[in-house]
Amino acid sequence: MAIDERPLPVLAVGTDEEILAQAVRWKDEGRGVALATVVATWGSAPRGVGSQMAISDRREIVGSVSGGCVEGAVVEEAVGLMDEGGARMLEYGVSDEDAWTVGLACGGRIRVWLETVE
Repeated sequence: MAIDERPLPVLAVGTDEEILAQAVRWKDEGRGVALATVVATWGSAPRGVGSQMAISDRREIVGSVSGGCVEGAVVEEAVGLMDEGGARMLEYGVSDEDAWTVGLACGGRIRVWLETVE
């Protein structure tokens, strides 16, 4: 049976402890896991610095870094990173006119640190 590659619904926004605990559970199951953390924002952003999201190799997520298409893009980057290992910095930004289509309120930019969980 093929794995559905679409992102699954958020399991829970949760606290930092709950997000990290889920990441550990996935890792203990032998699964690939990545952790995304908002490290900077400019303008309007729905989630603040320090917000986190854990992503499994099955595209399950817990937590939130932004919402909308930004989270889908972070999931895709995470799945690719799990194959390579390591970490990378991601940045997303849009004009006020395009903001709602990608999940950023009234424009703005966010920078997200993405790393695999070893």
